[in-house]
Amino acid sequence: MSNLKRPAEEAFDAVDSPASKKSRNDDYNKSLTPASAIENGAETREGSNEEKAEQTNGENNNNEVKDEEDDDLEAGEEVEEKAPIRQAAPTEGYDDLYLDTIDRNVLDFDFEKLCSISLSNINVYACLVCGKYFQGRGPKSHAYFHALDEGHHVYINMSTQKVYVLPEGYEVKSKSLDDIKYVSDPRYTRQEVLDLDRKPHVSRTLAGKEYTPGFVGMNNIKENDYLNVIVQALSHVSPLRNFFLLEDFSNAPELVKRTSILFRKIWNPRAFKSHVSPHELLQEISLRSNKKFTLTQQSDPVEFLSWFLNHLHLGLGGSKSKPHSSVIQHIFQGKLKVESQAITARADQVHDRLRFEEAADVQSSTNRFLLLTLDLPPAPLFQDEQERNIIPQVPLTTILAKYNGVTAQELNAQRKRYRLQHPLPPFLVFHIKRFSKNKFVSERNPTIVTFDARNLDVSPYVEPDPNSHQHGEPIWYDLVANVVHEAVRNKEDVADSVGEERKTWKVQLRDKATDEWVVAQDLFVDKVRSELLYLSESYLQIWERRREPPPGKGKGKA
Repeated sequence: MSNLKRPAEEAFDAVDSPASKKSRNDDYNKSLTPASAIENGAETREGSNEEKAEQTNGENNNNEVKDEEDDDLEAGEEVEEKAPIRQAAPTEGYDDLYLDTIDRNVLDFDFEKLCSISLSNINVYACLVCGKYFQGRGPKSHAYFHALDEGHHVYINMSTQKVYVLPEGYEVKSKSLDDIKYVSDPRYTRQEVLDLDRKPHVSRTLAGKEYTPGFVGMNNIKENDYLNVIVQALSHVSPLRNFFLLEDFSNAPELVKRTSILFRKIWNPRAFKSHVSPHELLQEISLRSNKKFTLTQQSDPVEFLSWFLNHLHLGLGGSKSKPHSSVIQHIFQGKLKVESQAITARADQVHDRLRFEEAADVQSSTNRFLLLTLDLPPAPLFQDEQERNIIPQVPLTTILAKYNGVTAQELNAQRKRYRLQHPLPPFLVFHIKRFSKNKFVSERNPTIVTFDARNLDVSPYVEPDPNSHQHGEPIWYDLVANVVHEAVRNKEDVADSVGEERKTWKVQLRDKATDEWVVAQDLFVDKVRSELLYLSESYLQIWERRREPPPGKGKGKA
């Protein structure tokens, strides 16, 4: 076999191609002094071999070096394999090396950025070939060993969005990776944000499926649909959405930062998939709430909304004592006038019974609110003549009468009257109280609340103030989001048993660009007619104040 092989007489310089990894290692290490090799993190094997050779020569000067036999060694017969070198830049002409191994279908940047081996969140890189997270990219890092073991060479830093090739270690600056960087960390211009509610836009996923930015499905990992509907609803409150899309939160608390990232991904016009996952935000919420709100246990959307808004307010530098000290208070906070009268019981000697009387003194106070609770009338206890449960209906304006300053609410031996005060917040949040608890059981009121999604006049429920609003003129609000409850049985009803009900949640959202309505329940997203919105059990509503009255509309009520 040795006769068939002959060494090349000249170097082949016709094509400027890179040498193999092994030969590049040899050339690079030979050109380095031991000190410089150590600085670059490479092991100077030649230095160690030379020291061994000197020691051996001191003991025996008759040793000979093999030359001709080395030429006949096959590639697999290497006695010692050299460690990959580190490069500051790719080899000239090979900037796109390994980029064809990237698999965009497996990339999912919605999960918490934790190393899959060390579970550390410091200096995390994502492998663009398999989608896994690893910590670091140095010669002793998990990403470095993953590149050697699996042959996956392209990684993106989840903080800086820079892409590197390992084990060589150089940065890739190819424009073909811009779509991956955008999906990982979407960024918007001010004009793009202004056009979200003005121009309809349809995008396509990698698989060619059409979706509308802002109206995408949200993964229900186990029992986190209560969070999904709140995040979806808040992401359509225009000033709040614009704030989280445009501001820089690199130095903000983790809760604010992750909320911004999720909002930006919901409105991403260049997403690889038509859904997002709230996993990263959920992990932070679970930590901050001492596991009161988790992904494995169902919670109440209103309780979560109150907690979420207050913690976002504090995370944005808001104060508990100063009004309107954050964007949260600017958008949702209003003032409520409360009049209280004590109720005393006196014996009526004429009719021989107790008589309840109001105290003469009326105490008045002003409270701030982020949401208003609306009480439903008691549900009927009996069935109709066809032995079917009666599901009553009540107009939204009827239960809003609680805030007209006349209707009294009795609580803790006090009779209270409520009325809104100017200035009204840009957005009003209504909580329709459906669930009540006593010592024995939790009850649900199935009463349907009827409403028109446009032209809700709240002027009858506001204390007149000529300096803020002309008396008698309507104050119009339009519905933005409607969170509804749906009871689902865990098992089919059989003759001797009745399946238990569990709570599920979905949200109805208005697309301002097309003036159409969309219903979103976890990954399911579909259009719905505005006339059918009130047929579900509305639980939470967000209304937006209209800046000017509609054409041809005068005073009136919804």
